[in-house]
Amino acid sequence: MSKIVEVAAAVMLRADGREFLLAQRPEGKVYAGYWEFPGGKVEPGETVRAALVRELHEELGIVVSECSPWLTREFTYPHATVRLHFWRVTAWTGEIGISGPLEHAAVDWLERGKTPTLAPILPANGPILKGLALPETMLISMAENIGAAAWLARLEAHLAAGHRPLVQVRDKTLAAGQRADFAAAVVALAHRHGSRVVINDDPALARDCGADGVHLSAAALADCAQRPDFEWVGASCHAAGEIARAGQLELDYALLGPVLPTPTHPEAAGLGWPGFAAGCAGNTLPVFALGGLRETARADAMAHGAHGIALMRGW
Repeated sequence: MSKIVEVAAAVMLRADGREFLLAQRPEGKVYAGYWEFPGGKVEPGETVRAALVRELHEELGIVVSECSPWLTREFTYPHATVRLHFWRVTAWTGEIGISGPLEHAAVDWLERGKTPTLAPILPANGPILKGLALPETMLISMAENIGAAAWLARLEAHLAAGHRPLVQVRDKTLAAGQRADFAAAVVALAHRHGSRVVINDDPALARDCGADGVHLSAAALADCAQRPDFEWVGASCHAAGEIARAGQLELDYALLGPVLPTPTHPEAAGLGWPGFAAGCAGNTLPVFALGGLRETARADAMAHGAHGIALMRGW
């Protein structure tokens, strides 16, 4: 087996989080003219973070001040197998190419969630572009607790305020007819505001109500032999092995928790942030932190490797 080349890759995000940077490989390099996320090889004895900071200074002339781990992907090119450690870079000093070198043919900012107009893009980056289209907040329904009408009113107000979360319809104890009506109402409301909806553990209902995908419970994930045929598929996980399984199935995201004690699972003490970070280290797909969280936990979650946060009561 050939040696794996460790690479630090930067997902550089503007302050509002809506745009990310791609760089074009210059003449004389393998895959010249292809677009990629900036970064470079991790040197012996160097941490991924240190390599990222060094490479962005050398390539773009900037000094990184805020960054956090996101996900890791392996890809085999004809010339090498690379392990790409993608980190989100959210703050830096200096202007790209102005305060220092620009070792690329070009750079460009693209809008998250939209099909890039740049071509060609290095093939290893396809899942990364889809991951960037994933909202950094998931809202999980609890119509069982507060009633369908009250929850829909709460969601409508949230969407009207400009938020665009991924919405998961859970509520497994509702009668089948009630759950179907509720799911259809959630999908109609979310789609009207440009948000996506996944249905927990019911592919047939997801198709019937026009949802964007399905969300697998940990039990369903264990029994899953191949990725369900939906645009968006995720899974609930409680340990690193389950996240690895979700990655093997090429799912789009995972939930890991509970991070903190929660009324839904009062018997669970929670992973804590160190446990969460250990559980999603090296993950190949975006991971939401779940359990006992509020919006104020977002920064802690991302600092420990989360894509974002999943909220049931805390929004």
